[in-house]
Amino acid sequence: MRLMIDFENRLHSDIDIAHLEKISSYLTPRSLELIITDDNDIQTINKTYRNIDKATDVLSFPMEIMPGIPLDLLPLGSIIISYDYVKNGADKFGHNNQNELSLLFIHGLLHLLGFDHEIDSGEMRQEERRIINEFDLPNSLIVRTQQ
Repeated sequence: MRLMIDFENRLHSDIDIAHLEKISSYLTPRSLELIITDDNDIQTINKTYRNIDKATDVLSFPMEIMPGIPLDLLPLGSIIISYDYVKNGADKFGHNNQNELSLLFIHGLLHLLGFDHEIDSGEMRQEERRIINEFDLPNSLIVRTQQ
């Protein structure tokens, strides 16, 4: 089995990458990059690439298509997650850090796959629910904001 996730743990947090790889391989055969960082770093990235000067929970950056290179040879893109948000979300919603990380990972991965809850008609929410049920996880970000 080839490596599905190029993993950079900038905080050396305890993370079950194998669980995230199961989620990733369930949704796509393509590899991706995952970076775990803190609020300060993600705020800098958010300002640099999105011109939004604040920390956020998860950022997704799809890989640009390169003419002549088959898609299956290119990574899907990059997901950057703030572990500060992971810890706060887990505390706030009463589940463990790995579950919260999995929820943010699913959210970021769906964005890489082309879903966009800001403009769709509920398709991303529906897909999140399906994946959350498949992996027996707590409610998603989108479901939370509507409760």
